[in-house]
Amino acid sequence: MQRAGDETTKRLAPANEKEREQRDRLIACVELLFFAYRDFTNDPDQVLEQYGFGRAHHRVLHFVHRNPGLRVADLLHILKITKQSLARVLKQLIDEGFVTQRSGKADRRERLLFATAKGSRLADKLADLQMRRIELALDKAGPGADAMARRFLFAMIGEQDRERVEALIGIHEPAHDKTEFETREST
Repeated sequence: MQRAGDETTKRLAPANEKEREQRDRLIACVELLFFAYRDFTNDPDQVLEQYGFGRAHHRVLHFVHRNPGLRVADLLHILKITKQSLARVLKQLIDEGFVTQRSGKADRRERLLFATAKGSRLADKLADLQMRRIELALDKAGPGADAMARRFLFAMIGEQDRERVEALIGIHEPAHDKTEFETREST
């Protein structure tokens, strides 16, 4: 008897040893991303839990803190979530004094978001935890790891969003950065 997934498995099964090795390398990367994300979010999760917050609160607070006066519409686009999903999280952050909302000066219908002093302290604390983990990992990875990691992560972002992400986080396209080795070679 053939199971429902067997046909799909046959179609996706590597045809030769080279394809099998490539698939194994890629699935290892997928799994490493799962584990890295789990640990990258674990430290902030523990802090957020003390406030009754979750990862959605973290993402909202992070981008509001990093982009004072961020429009709600832009935040929806950054997070790729619905108004309904954002409304609950944003209401809680506002009600508990972590974020304030103001009307736009040019367009009173616009809602602009700002982190309060309390929100900024929490955002900084969470970012410090994650930056420390990244710094340790980059140090362990060796010379050139920073540029390589940024190029890899930037390449993981869909092409349609890269320009917007680049503008939002204020970096030059990592794909154009030179590694330490490339810099030494060109001098």
